[in-house]
Amino acid sequence: MMTIKRVAEPLGFTKAWCLFGLIFVSQSLWAAIPVQNWRLANGAEVFLAESPGIPMVDVQIDFDAGSRRDPVGQAGLASATASLSAKGVRASGNLPALDENALSEAWADLGASFGASASGDRMGFALRSLSYPDLLARAAALAARQLAEPALPDAVWQRERATRTASIREANTRPGTLAARTFNNAVYGSHPYGAETTAETLARITVADMAAFHARHVVACRARVSLVGALNRQQAETLVNALLSRLPATACEPLPAVAEVVPLTAPVNQQLPFDSAQAHVYIGQPGYKRDDPDNFPLFVGNYILGGGGFVSRLTQEVREKRGLTYGVSSYFSPGLHAGAFVVGLQTRPDQANQAVLVAREVLARFVADGPTEAELQAAKDNLVGGFALRIDSNKKLLDNLANIAQYRLPLDYLDTWTEQVARVTVADIRAAFARKLQPGKMVTVVVGGANP
Repeated sequence: MMTIKRVAEPLGFTKAWCLFGLIFVSQSLWAAIPVQNWRLANGAEVFLAESPGIPMVDVQIDFDAGSRRDPVGQAGLASATASLSAKGVRASGNLPALDENALSEAWADLGASFGASASGDRMGFALRSLSYPDLLARAAALAARQLAEPALPDAVWQRERATRTASIREANTRPGTLAARTFNNAVYGSHPYGAETTAETLARITVADMAAFHARHVVACRARVSLVGALNRQQAETLVNALLSRLPATACEPLPAVAEVVPLTAPVNQQLPFDSAQAHVYIGQPGYKRDDPDNFPLFVGNYILGGGGFVSRLTQEVREKRGLTYGVSSYFSPGLHAGAFVVGLQTRPDQANQAVLVAREVLARFVADGPTEAELQAAKDNLVGGFALRIDSNKKLLDNLANIAQYRLPLDYLDTWTEQVARVTVADIRAAFARKLQPGKMVTVVVGGANP
């Protein structure tokens, strides 16, 4: 208000309101996030959100090569392949090989970064660079080598495998690890989402396996490339072609279908003894796929149930009213398949039974009745008001854009996000939760404490 007042006094009322209108229009235009989408001759699909505010470019190149593609008995292959792609590149033509130190120094010299990671659904390679043409071209050339020609050195893998194995063994001494593993096994069964990376599965992975996995999945025609930054469509196409230029330009046969997560048919209750100060509790079941039309009612509803921190029902009932836990939450993890719905908490072992009963009661009541109108309005106000924080950096915008690409969401998904949240009703939430959750057929895992 002080800013408007200082402008209004010297300019006069009419001019001040004209200026205010221009500011409002510019903010409205900034709020729109047009997404351009097209396919290249090599089969790669491109998603671009121009963001010319700063001379930066963020790129994510995704492939259907996440852990759901790990062969049976080799859980961890996708993750290991992504990790080793940063440990050097092969010699090619007149270009010398670069070991992990030389590769790291080359990126430091460019003031840019390029790395890879693997989740359940995808393997992604992320580039960040200034958008100055000469610098960006050099970054793209180096990224193209790392993307297509990773050295995958065996000596480095032996070191990495030993480190990962030690980390797994250390994690196995913690009750939270045992609880999460038991829960995932019960919820997912034999589905790849529940596959666990162990010392034994890592021991079965060789660099030859990584090379074969990379060669099958990391090819141009399978790429979905998301870009955010100071470049237009023509510049984006030039950049993407450069990034993918060293990948095989072969036609892509469809990858084998991955089976869906099997719904639970009966409740599962598992109590595991563990000498720890806190009992770890998980309650849940398979949830829904990311492209499900119930996504927004489930998202808003879960915010009220257990995703909204101290204002959620679970927190009010389990923590505030009864003091059974410091923190309790719920969440959905939708993906290409039905990711788990989870209620999680920690409590004193002697309170585990009561905490489980209260959490189950809150969940069953919410599924049956849904939220109140007051709860729903408060959730909408918070979510809509906080939307800008979801896209307030190029990196956050890139993450959203990559999800649009991965899960085939509408191109105007971000533009309509607040509208979708605002139109959710109590009836929508009640119906969506009734379709997706069955409180009487859930997995309950307690590590520590007495049998629930």
